[in-house]
Amino acid sequence: MKASRIAAAGVAAASTVLVLSAPAFAHVSVQPEGTAAKGDYAVIDFKVPNERDNASTTQLEVNFPTDHPLASVMPQPINGWTVKVTKSKLDKPLEMHGKKISEAVTKVTWTADDKGIEPGYFQKFPLSVGALPEDADELVFKAIQTYSNKEVVRWIEPQKEGAEEPANPAPVLTLSDASEGGHSHGSSTAEDSKAAAEDTTEAASSSDSSDTTARVLGVVGVVVGVAGVAFGVVAGRRRTNA
Repeated sequence: MKASRIAAAGVAAASTVLVLSAPAFAHVSVQPEGTAAKGDYAVIDFKVPNERDNASTTQLEVNFPTDHPLASVMPQPINGWTVKVTKSKLDKPLEMHGKKISEAVTKVTWTADDKGIEPGYFQKFPLSVGALPEDADELVFKAIQTYSNKEVVRWIEPQKEGAEEPANPAPVLTLSDASEGGHSHGSSTAEDSKAAAEDTTEAASSSDSSDTTARVLGVVGVVVGVAGVAFGVVAGRRRTNA
């Protein structure tokens, strides 16, 4: 009885910890697919969880940093969502690949065509962006999440060094050091996947070849065994007749 009570108390305590810690993780965040190296191009995903039990997320608005503008921002189509890319004039033009860029993307808005992100689900919103700044360690975005009941949650609070995480933290993209060999214009994920597929095919082929060899040797062994038994029987009969 005592052990049962202790176990029940432990389960209750664990459940309380999970309930209390859940809100800290349920916010709009941004992560790269692979790496986001300084000076390179990258694919980044904005992850949006639905924090409400009685409403769906129907819109996400992401505002881009103006101190490090990005000239190239391309969204990936998502079924059930309409995306709008907003560009603005730059106070100071950028120079990229020998060309001057006078405007940059300042906002991307996704609007649900139907139900959006229902309770208990999350959605990723991918973007191809670049070139990432070389003089920054991170990019801070400001995200606005709108629900079907017209509630608006603003994920715009910056994280201050040494302070606790704010109630509505802004999504932060951490940039890694520049890759060796200069800038890249895309992810190597496809190439890595292709190489992995080739390795898998080669391994499978090798495995099939080994299996076939084993089967052939097995059959040969059976035949030799049968022949040996037959030879023994015949030899025994000859000795008996003699």
